[in-house]
Amino acid sequence: MISDKFRRELREQAKLWQAEGLIDTSFYQQLSERYQFNTLETASRNRFLSILMSLGGILLGIGVITFVAANWQVWSREVRVALLLSLFVAVNAAGFYLWRIPPSRSQNSHPNMPATKGRNKLLGEGLLLLGSLILGANMALMAQMFHIGGSSYGLYLTWGIGVLGMAYSLRLTSLGVLSALLIGWGYWFAVLDWSSKVEFSWLEVLVRQMPIAASIMFVPLAYWCRSRAIFAISAIAIIFSLQVSIVQGLNPTWSAAIFCALPPALLWGYDDAIWPQVRSKLFQPTARSLALLFLAGLFYVLSFHWLWQDSPNPGQTEPDWVLLTNVAVLGGFTLFEWLRLGRLELRRPKQKAVDLTTSAIGIFILASALIPLFHLNFTPIPQLATFLFNVLSFLLAFGLIREGLALGNRQTFWGGMVLITLQIINRVFEYNTGLLLKSFVFVLCGIGVIAAGLWFERHFAKIPDE
Repeated sequence: MISDKFRRELREQAKLWQAEGLIDTSFYQQLSERYQFNTLETASRNRFLSILMSLGGILLGIGVITFVAANWQVWSREVRVALLLSLFVAVNAAGFYLWRIPPSRSQNSHPNMPATKGRNKLLGEGLLLLGSLILGANMALMAQMFHIGGSSYGLYLTWGIGVLGMAYSLRLTSLGVLSALLIGWGYWFAVLDWSSKVEFSWLEVLVRQMPIAASIMFVPLAYWCRSRAIFAISAIAIIFSLQVSIVQGLNPTWSAAIFCALPPALLWGYDDAIWPQVRSKLFQPTARSLALLFLAGLFYVLSFHWLWQDSPNPGQTEPDWVLLTNVAVLGGFTLFEWLRLGRLELRRPKQKAVDLTTSAIGIFILASALIPLFHLNFTPIPQLATFLFNVLSFLLAFGLIREGLALGNRQTFWGGMVLITLQIINRVFEYNTGLLLKSFVFVLCGIGVIAAGLWFERHFAKIPDE
């Protein structure tokens, strides 16, 4: 499916080609009909309407819940149950009816062009989102009426699973995002109350096996909806729950190394082609961007010297084999990913260059595991560890800047600039330096950022002409 960004850029270039005499009016008209230039503004307006419908559905749901709460004590139990069920069924039925109205498509539109969502379809999607919110309100109020005890995270997890079923049934991105947020929120509450016993056995299994469960629940849904938002949120949930499993299930001397290395290795090695029915790189860029964000945050945090000063003996703890199942499964999947990357590298023709980016990321991941492992298991190296992570942070920043320049990617370039600027400023504040030196560093950073921005924009403007 062709993106709106590509169509918009193609329209601008086609107008430029027509003005320069490279193409005539008839050829421009053929491009316009094939790529539907006249629907670009409609697509933008529909996205805006979709956001408004979603926001309106959320506000309407909050208003309905508030109205019910205000009159809750006045109504009898039978009236309450009938009202809650009727409201839930009516909103979802109306939303499903409107959502099923087929979208409009121009007669001259190309088969590869996405159909334009109608207002009825957008309204139906908003009502379905409202119905998913009413589902959670019904669950909470029904539990209160019939005196069903339970924890807050149990409610969020059950609610999220219900919305997940709606998302799979209707193939709606908005419901998938809401489900991922609800389950993630419920898992966060469960982590905060980790020592307590979950009231239902299946909820306990879900909480303790969240990395595997989130992978099964949300990754197929992301492909089914072709939604980068669902994939990004699910990847964050998988990585966070995996880190909790590493900390809670492993010995501290080994958990630090796996904690630092496994998440970025899992994200960077991910490739959509590992799935049999997927032929495009739909989510690999998103996974690798998250891997770079993780490494940047990790190097930034571990570059502070005070984190390495106190090195108490972590001692020995009994491993939690249930949690270790998550580490073993995702660790094995990560090993499979990197072995596949190695096989692809070996099959690469000899005249082609080696993938230096993946090699550099592999070195970063290996270093982030070996440094804390040596520090905790052999001999403390606080000064050396601080120095090495500062070096890794600067190297990563320069690598991002280089990739941004090579690809003309503003996000990558400015990500590297922000990382290196933060490193310089924090090192100045972390160590005992005078105000004159601090002022000098700030002035240099400001001049450097302005100069880098102007130079990059000039360089970026020349890329299409090459």
